[in-house]
Amino acid sequence: MGRLIKAAGAEEGALLLLASGPRAVVQRALGHLRVQIGGSHGKLDPKDYRFVWVHQFPLFERLEERNAWAPAHHIFTMPLDEHLAHLTTDPGRVHAQLYDLAANGQELASGSIRIHRKDIQEKVMEVIGMTPEEAKEKFGFLLEAFEYGAPPHGGIALGLDRLVVLFHGGDSIRDAIAFPKTARATSLMDDAPAPIDPADLKELHLKILGSP
Repeated sequence: MGRLIKAAGAEEGALLLLASGPRAVVQRALGHLRVQIGGSHGKLDPKDYRFVWVHQFPLFERLEERNAWAPAHHIFTMPLDEHLAHLTTDPGRVHAQLYDLAANGQELASGSIRIHRKDIQEKVMEVIGMTPEEAKEKFGFLLEAFEYGAPPHGGIALGLDRLVVLFHGGDSIRDAIAFPKTARATSLMDDAPAPIDPADLKELHLKILGSP
């Protein structure tokens, strides 16, 4: 224990937390704990804005219960050029061209550079266990489009409601959403979702079979 305290550089009054388990679970648990402790013991001035760009997220995450890889964000994000060689040999090492803008702990914008090459897209699908037949059935239109020379492309989406709450103040983005939904996912402004006209169902070739 003495060696552990020394290695951590802990002084009297410090708290050391040890956790055991799958890496992703431990990191998520300690992350939540860090936020809770920080929020109660290190409150920031709400007008003291601290901005940060977070980028190069992992492309995949390991699902220990299934012994398989899954997309950490989605399967259409371009891996870093220097990580392309590890796609099928070491997926956990691959990071993607993802980026988020955050301020005072709130995500304000999120974006990525998308995959524009068929061979890379097929390898990403292979990593998550998608067969070539399944890939063609679900995303054949996309893979075919890449054969015609899709250019590199990407973008970013701003959370305007979050920006309003950050600068104006508030406890929830619901305070800044024009048409917020209730806890039951209904809209107070137009009573949506509402009963569907049978004629609309017929036009769309849909049939309501009842609750599961």
